[in-house]
Amino acid sequence: MANELLTILEYIEQERGISRDVLTQAVEKALLSASRKSIHPAKNLTVKLDRNSGEIKAWAQLEVVDSFPTSDQILIERVHEKMPDAKLGDVVEWEVTPSNFGRIAAQTCKQAIMQQLKIAEKEIVKDEYADKIGTIVNGIVRRYENGNIIVDLGKAEGVISSRNKIPGEHYVAGDRINALLTRVDITGSGPSLILSRAGNEFLAKLFEREVTEIHDGVVQIMAVAREAGSRSKIAVKSNDPRVDPIGACVGMRGMRVKSITNELGGERLDIVRYDEDVKVFAANALQPAKPSRIEANEAGRSLDVYVTKDQSRLAFGKKAQNVRLSSKLLGWSFNIHSEDEEKQEESFEEKIDRAVSSLSAVLGVDESVARLLVNSGFLSPEGLKELSEEELAAIDGLEDEDVQQILAALND
Repeated sequence: MANELLTILEYIEQERGISRDVLTQAVEKALLSASRKSIHPAKNLTVKLDRNSGEIKAWAQLEVVDSFPTSDQILIERVHEKMPDAKLGDVVEWEVTPSNFGRIAAQTCKQAIMQQLKIAEKEIVKDEYADKIGTIVNGIVRRYENGNIIVDLGKAEGVISSRNKIPGEHYVAGDRINALLTRVDITGSGPSLILSRAGNEFLAKLFEREVTEIHDGVVQIMAVAREAGSRSKIAVKSNDPRVDPIGACVGMRGMRVKSITNELGGERLDIVRYDEDVKVFAANALQPAKPSRIEANEAGRSLDVYVTKDQSRLAFGKKAQNVRLSSKLLGWSFNIHSEDEEKQEESFEEKIDRAVSSLSAVLGVDESVARLLVNSGFLSPEGLKELSEEELAAIDGLEDEDVQQILAALND
């Protein structure tokens, strides 16, 4: 067993780059932990692996006494057989290797070495991928585990959790897949590389990869608002007056944006021209709707957007998605008003209040929560039933408990 162990340690040291001292210490520690009860009842125990012979022995720190020894003591007569100069009260290191230690050691050494290999491999993965965080990596789908996609990246495995997948996407083993490396986690037992396809940064990196002007810094991405698998808005500006930022992103015959859309499974992309003037930026973000005018409240970071009746539906969009994404893109709240609202301000406010009260009563939520829903274009439970949990959670101002309370009420 001794020669075999030394051979294994030498192989691992050369092939995996793990130091012999690290492996030896791991084996000694594991042996002590696994076989403490079978070695000796003494408190101060050590297990030592001879670096040259591979022989494993156990030792205890024992006090020399002349009678009635406890578990941490030894009779002076026994000590004098090996240590003639020992005196009463001395603490000696005494070998306590049990007879069946070879069998225990063989199994424990194997476990300790495997554990060290796992730790070392994770450290290697960390060193290899630490500088790739925030970039797109490409791998092969290997399997599904509890709804998560396990991706083979060559030197390591990555995982795309169910919440980091694009809704509606389906993969089978062997498919190639692109994803953003968001972090490296070597603390858990599963894959160390955490991947995502649903975040804003993944979309931004796809544009950077496909659009040369963005990669070179001529065109700059200013903001991204995304509802993965459905629709996204990306705001861009040009640092060169000769370059049209939207045209650069779309590409000749739409090839650039089409390539990104295909990668995202048909997700609709709105490329918006950024402007320092928040009102101009808001008007661009709300396209295809054409607001009549926009008033900005700088202190409250809110915008009152006035539209004609025929533009109101476009401004809100399906399930209020257009105004919701526009609000995320700017980081401002949007209040959409009909153009004749000023003439009927009181009656309109009464309608809003009535809708808030009704929705609050039906859902059993606070009126402040109901007002957030109404301001986002949801005047009745029927409209809310069409939303997924992720879309509901995306409404600005809603807390997690509000979302769960609304979902429970809708289910009832």
